[in-house]
Amino acid sequence: MAAPVTEAAIEKVRQLIIGGELGPGSRLPPEATLAERLGVSRSSAREAVRALVTARVLDVRRGDGTYVTSLRPQLLLDGIGFAVEMMRDDSALELIEVRRVLEPAVTALAADRATADHLQEIGASLGRMRRANGHEEFVRFDAEFHDLVGEASGNETLASMVRGVSSRSLRARVWRDILEADASERTMAEHERIYAALQARDSTSAQAAALLHVRSTELWLRQVLDVDRPQTS
Repeated sequence: MAAPVTEAAIEKVRQLIIGGELGPGSRLPPEATLAERLGVSRSSAREAVRALVTARVLDVRRGDGTYVTSLRPQLLLDGIGFAVEMMRDDSALELIEVRRVLEPAVTALAADRATADHLQEIGASLGRMRRANGHEEFVRFDAEFHDLVGEASGNETLASMVRGVSSRSLRARVWRDILEADASERTMAEHERIYAALQARDSTSAQAAALLHVRSTELWLRQVLDVDRPQTS
C-alpha cells in the first residue's frame, strides 16, 4: 500500500486527468514542476508516477518524458487479468459466475453489432479451433474465439472485463479435463451454436448459447475441483 503522501499525489494526478487538464496523450511537466504543482516532494511525485504507470494510466518514454496513455478500457482493465491469474482455486468458481453474468451479454451485443468482417474472423477462429492439434492449441484458439466475439460487441469496456476474468490458466485446466474426457466435440458444438446465432443476428439465441457454454464450463470445473453444486432454497 502506498504511503499517504503518495496516495494524495496519485489522487491529484487523477483529478487533473478527470478534470481534463491532462487528456489522453498529454505530456506531464518535468518531475520538479510536477512535484511543486502537486505539493509533494520529488520522491513522492516519482512514486505516484510509478504507481500510475503500473495502472496503465501513465507511460514513461525513456528520453522523452511521461505521458497520459490512451486511457482505453482494454488498457486500463488489463490489470484484471493479472489479478485473476494470481487467484487461488477457491476463487475459480466465483470467476465463472462473473463470466456467466457478463459473457452472455457481450455475445448478445455481438449478434446485433458484428460486421461481416467480424463474422469472418470469428468463423476462421472457429475453424482453427476445429483443426487444433493438442491441448495448447485448443486453449489458444478458444481464447481467440471469445476475444473476437468481445471485439464484435462494440463495447470495449464489457469485452475487456470478460477478457480479464477469463483466466488463461483456468481455461487450460478445463480444456485439459475436456480433452481427457473425450468431450471436445460437445464443447466445439457449443462454440458453433454461438457462431450460428451470431450469423443469424439472433441476440436472444446468442445470449442463450453463451450462457449454456459458460454453464457447461462451470460444471466441468466443479468436477475438476470436486465441488458440489450449491444447494437451492
